[in-house]
Amino acid sequence: MRKELKAQVIETIAAQLKETPNFYITDIAGLNAEQTVALRRACFEAGIKLTVVKNTLFEHVIKEMGNEELSLVIPALKGNSAIMYTEVANAPAKLIKKLRKEGLPKPEFKAAYVQECAFVGAEKLDELAAIKSKEELLGDIITLLQSPARNVISALQNAAPGKIGGLVKSLEERK
Repeated sequence: MRKELKAQVIETIAAQLKETPNFYITDIAGLNAEQTVALRRACFEAGIKLTVVKNTLFEHVIKEMGNEELSLVIPALKGNSAIMYTEVANAPAKLIKKLRKEGLPKPEFKAAYVQECAFVGAEKLDELAAIKSKEELLGDIITLLQSPARNVISALQNAAPGKIGGLVKSLEERK
């Protein structure tokens, strides 16, 4: 590969990492054409960008960034590597688990850099799948905030009419 082409590829990878800082390093070697098409389609539907990279070029980009936590994924850059870039932190992990249940042997999880933390090793896949997305966390917070208000409204609705009327009347008399 010519030096100019390498520089261009490095720039492309660096721009992609700045745009989408969450990524998974996987191995998709050995998939036939049909399986590869199915994987790429599943990635597209899940909002994941899948690219195959040269390990040395990806390692060069990581070292240039100077991030100590990010550099922890460098040992995973052995053999064939495909990078899954994502906005939703747990989407690739869920997709990999789903594809495994469907009988697809790959992609094999190697490492990930998600929410500014490095995860190395296949045993981290379940941990990554359990990470909640921003939307899921907001939903949980809203549910927690609505819970006390629901309890008060429910208690007022279920109370006997005479009790509420008496309570309101005694509050008015105090004024």
